[in-house]
Amino acid sequence: MFDQLSDRLQRMMKFLRGEGQVTEKNMTEALRMMRLAFLEADVNYKVVKEFEARVKAKALGEEVLRSLTPAQQVIKIVRDELTAILGGADKPLSFASTPPSVFMLVGLQGCGKTTTCGKLARWVKGLGRNPLLVSVDLKRPAAQEQLKTIARSLDVPWYEMKAAAMAAPRGALQEVVRATRDRGHDPLIVDTAGRLHVDDELMAELRLVKDILRPAETIYVGDAMTGQDAVRSAQAFEDQIGLTSVILTKLDGDARGGAALSIVTVTGKPIKFAGVGEKFAELEVFHPERMASRILGLGDILSLIEKAEEATDVREAEEVARKIRREAFTLDDFRKQLVQMRKMGSLSEVLGHLPAVGPLKNLGKIPLDDRKAVHFEAIINSMTPAERADPRLLNGSRRQRIARGSGRPVHEVNQLVKQFQEMQRMMKGGAFKKILSKMG
Repeated sequence: MFDQLSDRLQRMMKFLRGEGQVTEKNMTEALRMMRLAFLEADVNYKVVKEFEARVKAKALGEEVLRSLTPAQQVIKIVRDELTAILGGADKPLSFASTPPSVFMLVGLQGCGKTTTCGKLARWVKGLGRNPLLVSVDLKRPAAQEQLKTIARSLDVPWYEMKAAAMAAPRGALQEVVRATRDRGHDPLIVDTAGRLHVDDELMAELRLVKDILRPAETIYVGDAMTGQDAVRSAQAFEDQIGLTSVILTKLDGDARGGAALSIVTVTGKPIKFAGVGEKFAELEVFHPERMASRILGLGDILSLIEKAEEATDVREAEEVARKIRREAFTLDDFRKQLVQMRKMGSLSEVLGHLPAVGPLKNLGKIPLDDRKAVHFEAIINSMTPAERADPRLLNGSRRQRIARGSGRPVHEVNQLVKQFQEMQRMMKGGAFKKILSKMG
């Protein structure tokens, strides 16, 4: 995500680091590079203009000009201002003081509202809450069935609205809230109708639903890949029905970042979540400061640690550490680590959280095939327990049998064995064991 913008801004930072001191002349050039980076990233021109003015005022201040490291000071200013236009401090979901909390998701057709309802239900379920899903989109025939399928796949309850019920919408919607309360559900997550573009009929319908349900959160769901179109429609929804927050979908596929960098300033509403994939687990809490650091190539180690903590079985990790100390790490253990790594997301996504500096500078640009881990797992699954425990048993005929069983070529079996042996040699090294002993 933000690859194009990140590359341009890192060039600006490199230019500043190459200057002995910050002057009005080289700062003007740096700001020109930054302005072009934002405009190419499809950021709203008013946002760009205000951003540039704030950075220039701070960067040419006495404190920066007299600093021993003026370039670093300017980079800090840019990061702080990026954080500000992305929303500043984290803003968590607002739950009602008296249950049930109602989360009403709105947006144009095709933006990912229904899938996001499922993602949000899974997320709040992880907090220990008991969500209920309901769709009040009765004009799209597949809407009810789609939400029902999502609810079942997540093992989340859902409430079926009949088309006839909406002939008297006030009573039908009040009954939904009563049923939610009586069954002990909280929150109620409401999927609403969408259109290909904003129209008066849609807005009137959404205002009616909002007036009856009185949601704790009215969340605009926008497709990040549509750039300024998402920003303009968000503003229309804010003007006509009122929003409390934003969820951006498809942020993983947005190389430019125009929507994310414009929508908070234009609407005045915070981004609270970002969809970073199609799976229901791929909904991330949006942290403005962390995202600003990632855009500037400074990494986001905190989010990477949180992903690792969520994906890792602590007891299993401790057992692996003990096996490494005893030099008893097997291909079975390697397979378990591959599975846990895949739970954290794609390899390119994981590397994207690392700072693009020093020896890590080019890691994010390495072409990575995430299928390789799946192939390795299939190869290990085709081995006997004895072969997994002792790869030295893997002679030529055994490797051919494993290749046939896994559906992979023999050279991939050889590649796996070679990489595993190299890993074992590294683990036997004194430096690696020293790190493990410090970890307890």
